Amino acid sequence: MSHGEQVNILLVDDQPGKLMTYEVMLRELGENLLVASSANEALQTLLRHDVAVILIDVCMPELDGFALASMIREHPRFQKTAIIFISAIQVAESDYLRGYDAGAVDYVPVPVVPQLLRAKVRVFADLYRKTKELEQLNIELEQRVAERTAAVEAAAARLMQSEQGRTLALAAGNMGAWEWHAEDDSWTWDEGHARIFGVAQPMGARVKDARIAKFFPEEDWRTLQAARDAATPQKNTFHIELFIRRRSGELRSCLIAGAATFGSDGKLARIDGVTIDITDRKQAETMQVLLAREVDHRARNALAVVQAIIRLARADSQEAYVAAVDGRVRALAHTHDLLSKSRWQGADVRTLVMDEMAPYAQSGRISTSGPSTILPAEKAQTVGLALHELATNAAKYGALSVADGRIAIAWRIEGSTLHFLWEESGGPKVAAPQRSGFGTKIIQASLNEQKGDSVRFAWDPDGLKCAIEVQCGDGVPKVKRAPGQEISAAATTTNGSANRGSSRALVIEDEALVGMFTCDCLEELGYEILGPFASMADAEEAIETEEFDLAVLDVNLTGRPVYPLAERLSQMNVPFVFVTGYGRESINPKFSHAPVLQKPFAKDALAAAMDRARTPGEDEVASASKKTA
Repeated sequence: MSHGEQVNILLVDDQPGKLMTYEVMLRELGENLLVASSANEALQTLLRHDVAVILIDVCMPELDGFALASMIREHPRFQKTAIIFISAIQVAESDYLRGYDAGAVDYVPVPVVPQLLRAKVRVFADLYRKTKELEQLNIELEQRVAERTAAVEAAAARLMQSEQGRTLALAAGNMGAWEWHAEDDSWTWDEGHARIFGVAQPMGARVKDARIAKFFPEEDWRTLQAARDAATPQKNTFHIELFIRRRSGELRSCLIAGAATFGSDGKLARIDGVTIDITDRKQAETMQVLLAREVDHRARNALAVVQAIIRLARADSQEAYVAAVDGRVRALAHTHDLLSKSRWQGADVRTLVMDEMAPYAQSGRISTSGPSTILPAEKAQTVGLALHELATNAAKYGALSVADGRIAIAWRIEGSTLHFLWEESGGPKVAAPQRSGFGTKIIQASLNEQKGDSVRFAWDPDGLKCAIEVQCGDGVPKVKRAPGQEISAAATTTNGSANRGSSRALVIEDEALVGMFTCDCLEELGYEILGPFASMADAEEAIETEEFDLAVLDVNLTGRPVYPLAERLSQMNVPFVFVTGYGRESINPKFSHAPVLQKPFAKDALAAAMDRARTPGEDEVASASKKTA
């Protein structure tokens, strides 16, 4: 699916007037709108079309919206389709939980605010396009693997049918021919085979088994000998997959085929064989599995970030709220476009700057200076959001709000650190704000000091200056917390003994916006917050030195599994909840007693998971005790 291609949006309501209203509200999105006046008609429409977003009226005469959503989720095609409920009645907390259990991603109350409805639908329509693009990449990879496999199998068949196999193997580059001689238990091979084994020159003279055995793991060598010994005149061929170990220690996956020749006395005389290096094919198959998991993981993480933006954004009016959410989602989408083009290997900082400043570049008031430098994927999103917030602030209150204002943007790389400087001039007089706005909080939270990043604001009367440092490589130095950000050593409760409202919750999450979202939900639920922590080292320190009652753990912390921390919490008898973009099946079975939340999650779902963690059932208690023991 291309970036601008229309997607289908299904509107389900038993009242024609409401359907027409929703069509008018959503028409300016430019998407293809499908309508259904009953649950049965909706199901028939879904079977005929691929749908990105479904809007369902909660109250319908034949089948209510909850039941319809559950039926839709049972079909494999629509298990991940975004469902938004529209309710004209006061929805209780239990109804929210019922809706989320049925598969809803959001609720919209009546009367519907057109701008808010369009913003929500646009977000999920764009995410649907991104998911389809990743699925297409997966299909292309499968096709390449299938083509490579067919080519290898066809070549192997030709080699087995003719003595010309040696020549073909040598020409193919990843195949080689060999012979085993029974009379003196020795081997010879050609150049292609020598290349696979990592030997500089082919062995022209016959070589004994003892030398050949060194190229195989012990178990694989025994398997090869067993296949040779099992050959008979009636069944004289074998086909096995083994590892060979080069002298450098590198392991290669190989397909070995052999054909035995017997003498007139019925005894085995020789075996002619072919070795095919299938390491690349194996790696492609592994990559295919990982890509399928990453498609789901990245889609869920993107949904979680968008959910955090929608929930945490603050504005004085509906119009300002919609504009703020829309701008941040578009900034996120720009970064995702760049990452998608590079297969998520990274994004060019120059392109990030140019894309974000494009609306203001025509005025000639923007100057940039810096090299083209590829940022890692997670850092590209951080820099992209920071640029958007700085540009938005400049347009509202700073240098871009007046005709004579100027902005100079410069960046450089020193070692593994990106130094980024934003300088405004010629705008209104600047004074330090009395409180931090949401945009400033996003920048400060995203540029996480626990990961070695930093941000400094200078509220110079002549214009805002912002200096950013982003660590882009491995082994970055740990940056200590700034004054006022130290974790308080005072604890209000004892581990595992408090009720909600007086409990202290430890939050471990490396995605800044998701961490802010989680803390916001927990604070509304009455928890005191410790964190969020974005690195293993800081999380370990907090676990050992602070007092808390529960914990929320992101399963994947900067590319490392968080299980060592979960193990320590289990030893301390502290309950915890896992949060992940992967499925529950990916969680280490050792921690099967712990509740698991899939991103994105609702506040009510987090509350329920925290309660389950504090008061597990009998089976879970027994399982947890056994794991700890």
